[in-house]
Amino acid sequence: MIEVRDLKKEYKLVKRDPGLRGAVRALFKRTYVTKTAVKGVNFKIERGEMIGYIGANGAGKSTTIKMLTGILTPSSGEVKVGGIVPYKNRKQNAKQIGAVFGQRTQLFWDIPVSESFDLLKHIYEVPEEQFKETLELFTEVLQLKPLLSIPVRQLSLGQKMRCELAAAFLHRPDVVYLDEPTIGLDVAVKVRIRKFIKEMNARFGTTVLLTTHDMQDIEEICSRIIIIDNGSILYDGGLHEIKDTFAAKREIHFEVESVQSFSYPAAIKDRTELRAVDEDQQQKVILAFSQKDVAASEVISAVLSENDIIDLSLNDPKIETIVEEIYNRGL
Repeated sequence: MIEVRDLKKEYKLVKRDPGLRGAVRALFKRTYVTKTAVKGVNFKIERGEMIGYIGANGAGKSTTIKMLTGILTPSSGEVKVGGIVPYKNRKQNAKQIGAVFGQRTQLFWDIPVSESFDLLKHIYEVPEEQFKETLELFTEVLQLKPLLSIPVRQLSLGQKMRCELAAAFLHRPDVVYLDEPTIGLDVAVKVRIRKFIKEMNARFGTTVLLTTHDMQDIEEICSRIIIIDNGSILYDGGLHEIKDTFAAKREIHFEVESVQSFSYPAAIKDRTELRAVDEDQQQKVILAFSQKDVAASEVISAVLSENDIIDLSLNDPKIETIVEEIYNRGL
């Protein structure tokens, strides 16, 4: 559905000295510096895939999305969305995509939500029967009925974002770009939005490219992630693979009567690591291990055979911790 080859985007920025003198000098003699926002990016996304496209601020995510939507023209490289070159065929490309860009609304500010949807129906030339069927579905899944008669400017952030999502999917596009769709929303609205995105993908086979800093969105919606940093792709693969590759350590937290009397079983000593002992409020021992070296059941069994355990919990590595480490240290 989306094919990107050696995609590159450079900007020429005016370098100006501070103050009035610098401003006057820049009027007569300008010095330019070239900033490369995207550096030869390559990836393919199949029809119906849901991909997390993540990176730190300034990594090149938004620039890539703008080239995919046809807003920006690449400095070099190739990009195709549904067989169309976006920046050469902007109208044709716009018909097959939907987008939600953070806090920027595509709804009409002063008129009721239902009239905004009606205008979008005419803009995208959606057949009347299909429009009614789709709107009925969205109204049920996103609970939009009480909002349809309210002007957009009077909606809360969570209400507006639900309407924005409905607007992006209204014409049943092949591809939807979602930029921070759950930013600033409460837990209940986030859950509803994630459910809606997954349902649209299941019903219509919509390809979804999601950029977000909320790793819970990524874990619940996407099966594959692309990590971009400083204009280059660091990782492209599955969520399970990134956990196995970059954070193979799992942790078992044992709550014990006394940390001092904890017996570290010899059978697992060389395959586990005593990571931390928390003595503040609870007597707790934490053992870290790689599932390639030893099974969780073997660690638990060995500890239980030599200790009286009050409680225990098994913690998998969190995706946000892994991604943060990749940002900070690279691959």
